Amino acid sequence: MVPMPSSLSAQDGVFALSESTPLRAPEPVAGLVRELLGPATGYRFPPGTGGIELDVVEDPELGPEGYRLAVTVDGIRAAGTVAGLRWAVQTLRQLLPVEVFADQVVSDARWDIPCVEIVDVPRYAWRGGLLDVARWCHPIEFLYRYVDLLALHKLNRLHLHLTDDQGWRFEVKRYPRLTEVGGWRRESNAREGRFDGTRHGGWYTQDELRGLVDYAARRGVAIMPEIDVPGHMQAAIAAYPWLGNDPDRQLAVRPSWGISQHILNTEDATVDFVARVLDEVADVFPFGIVHLGGDEVPPDEWLSSASAQARADAAGLSRVDALVGWWAGRLAAHLAQRGRRIGIWDELLDRGAPAGSLVFAWQDSSRVALAQADGFQVVAVPQEYTYLDWAESDSPDEPLAIRGTLPLSTVYGYRPGEVDGVQGQLWSEYLPTPDLVEYRAFPRLAAFAEVGWTAPEPRDFDEFRARLAGHLRRLDVLGVRYRPLD
Repeated sequence: MVPMPSSLSAQDGVFALSESTPLRAPEPVAGLVRELLGPATGYRFPPGTGGIELDVVEDPELGPEGYRLAVTVDGIRAAGTVAGLRWAVQTLRQLLPVEVFADQVVSDARWDIPCVEIVDVPRYAWRGGLLDVARWCHPIEFLYRYVDLLALHKLNRLHLHLTDDQGWRFEVKRYPRLTEVGGWRRESNAREGRFDGTRHGGWYTQDELRGLVDYAARRGVAIMPEIDVPGHMQAAIAAYPWLGNDPDRQLAVRPSWGISQHILNTEDATVDFVARVLDEVADVFPFGIVHLGGDEVPPDEWLSSASAQARADAAGLSRVDALVGWWAGRLAAHLAQRGRRIGIWDELLDRGAPAGSLVFAWQDSSRVALAQADGFQVVAVPQEYTYLDWAESDSPDEPLAIRGTLPLSTVYGYRPGEVDGVQGQLWSEYLPTPDLVEYRAFPRLAAFAEVGWTAPEPRDFDEFRARLAGHLRRLDVLGVRYRPLD
């Protein structure tokens, strides 16, 4: 199983599912059982007792997401919160033959579940995966599939990076040019110094994203949106030039990767613009945190701007680049009125991170410790362990990657320590297709899921790799285009 449960004791015998196996569970979980186990088995799991019985309990030992699961020859019993029971259902899927992952009835399969006793509690409350859809606008259907793959691995957060210099993917009804103009670039930086000459773009409607949010919630996955400010905003400035520091200059949506020098100005009207954008974001995404980025903000335009200098002086800032923190503070105060906290990248630790922010420490492991020392809650995302868009090896056969290498063994060996959560990142500069996303994600995201769920000791990479080989058969049935182990 992946991730490995906290405690698993194998027992003698099996319980065989049949078309008459009854189901008793709270409705959200009962629906999930039928949705996940029904397609391959063809069973409807009628309401009743004596088959699968899933009970909601409040047990301090299990916490908000843990569960107890017992499979005997007489039936299946599980207990936990609704969130915990969802993970129990994912465990049941993995206990069944791999054919249960098929999307149509498998008529010649036996649906035997081995008898076991499991007590399972996640190590970290935040177990996430970032997907960058700003560089490449992946189809909404793939986002649904990615949610399914996160949930299979008991990852409970999708960090959706929706905007960047190269594209704006979130429909803002108040400002339609953000997608009409900002959603399209004339070409893409296919390789360093070379462009593909092909227009690329697209965006997601608010209704599409609401549907995704609801679908993910049924699987225990909450979606955190990211609107990156005040840098990584060239697409927005291309749509509305007055947001930039040179309003008379008409920029294009950035076709190349890397960091744009063009950032938002510090005018009140620009802050109000972003606040109105965030109002619509908060209406679509009910999650309690909105990520505001704050990373990689070159200060050159502010240093050349009398207006920005005046803003820094008025705010009592000794450095113009500290306006990144000023931006975050203004938007954090606005979102607080809507009951939201902000997430930020760790650059803001050096530029006035607002109190109460959730820090995503990415630059290296030392930034995790710095965030904690400064009193912040922190999700550990140091790039040397969690940037899954890096190449896995230095082989010339590897697809083009932004950087490398990050082997499976290194991901599995990560020991985050006492943090609030962990997250694997898939930046998409060189992941233009869903197949390439899956190739980079798996099997390393499966290893990362175990880092997030299972206690760090004992941890044996050879044992995990052998277990992973069996797990990949499940991904085969799902049609996941993972990177082969060998």
